Amino acid sequence: MQEPLAEILRPRTLDAYVGQEHLMGKGAVLRNAIENNNIQSMIFWGPPGVGKTTLALLIAELTQSEFHMLSAISSGVKDIREVIERAKKSPHRSLLFIDEIHRFSKAQQDSLLGAVEKGVVTLIGATTENPSFEVISPLLSRCQVYVLKPLSRDNLETILQTAVAYLEKQLSCKIKLEDTEALLRISGGDARKLINAIELVTWMTQPVDGVVTITHEQVVNVIQQNLAMYDKNGEQHYDIISAFIKSMRGSDPNAAVYWMARMLVAGEDPLFIARRMVILASEDIGNANPNALLLANNCFQAVNVIGMPEGRIPLSQTAIYLACSPKSNAAIIAIDNAYALVKQAGDLPVPLHIRNAPTNLMKELGYHKGYQYAHDFENNFVNQEFMPEGLQGVKIYEPQNNPRENELRKYLRNCWKEKYKY
Repeated sequence: MQEPLAEILRPRTLDAYVGQEHLMGKGAVLRNAIENNNIQSMIFWGPPGVGKTTLALLIAELTQSEFHMLSAISSGVKDIREVIERAKKSPHRSLLFIDEIHRFSKAQQDSLLGAVEKGVVTLIGATTENPSFEVISPLLSRCQVYVLKPLSRDNLETILQTAVAYLEKQLSCKIKLEDTEALLRISGGDARKLINAIELVTWMTQPVDGVVTITHEQVVNVIQQNLAMYDKNGEQHYDIISAFIKSMRGSDPNAAVYWMARMLVAGEDPLFIARRMVILASEDIGNANPNALLLANNCFQAVNVIGMPEGRIPLSQTAIYLACSPKSNAAIIAIDNAYALVKQAGDLPVPLHIRNAPTNLMKELGYHKGYQYAHDFENNFVNQEFMPEGLQGVKIYEPQNNPRENELRKYLRNCWKEKYKY
């Protein structure tokens, strides 16, 4: 299998590294540490594609360290322990690079502490999230945090020209870039996306007289055929989460788990998926099955605690449960009705009898006067008015036709008789 161009073009020297001049320029702090072979555990914090993985590989190579790489998406405590055991037996420095370390649970991060503190491994964690919030304090205190900045236009142009030079040698032809704007825009500042894009467009463009001419239109046409390849936040990202939600709403557990797997395999944040299930549990199931919200919320907490890959199990369990649950969107209809009513009627005064009266003056003004405490009456209900003047009898919540909400309808009809016409 052919090695990806982004891997082929990874720099092998400090001078070949592009970007992060504040860290890697002549005399900069991280460059000095590498040149003096004096590296400590560290966290790289920055957006995707700015050189975090590349920098970790370069450090390992230049300091003659054994390089171990784990992804927080697919690795667990067992994988960490295996790396630590190998490091203990190695005569060389062991550098452990953990991509997306913010996705590790507290327990997974805890498992690193002893080895990092004793120097068994030198940790390099990469994260796109603020490590102050996503990395546990004991581990963070043992690491130097380096902030990696977005690549500048000049940085991207340099990377682009390096890729073009390599492709020209590989294809034995001249590559003429008539316009770079589309390529730079598609990359979104991500070097990997930029390299992938120029490689794809070059391969998809027929040479004429030994020259591959790449225009703005050619770039747009080729990339639009597979936009998701370049942008996790692009069209297919939203299409798949939409398919996932609609599958659960449509009571198809098979499709729901399939689309979830598509997202997880592609590296989607599992907490994003869990959050969407919490929303669906109220929006599409609601009081047709109140346990749905409890399970969805517990799923979010479980994934947050145990991390991946084990987190895929409660995610799957919850998606199946939500898909198989009776459905009702009465809750979202009710709150939307209430929003519309508030906008239409404005800030109507609270009826005096349901106002609080903590002072004598308020009591003298009639606050709380006439309020009837429901628990003093049979069946813990008394017929009194709770809506403001002008909105008496307005029905906002309409139970839907499912066993649980039919019970709610029966209860409300028994309480309010014909007032709300339940």
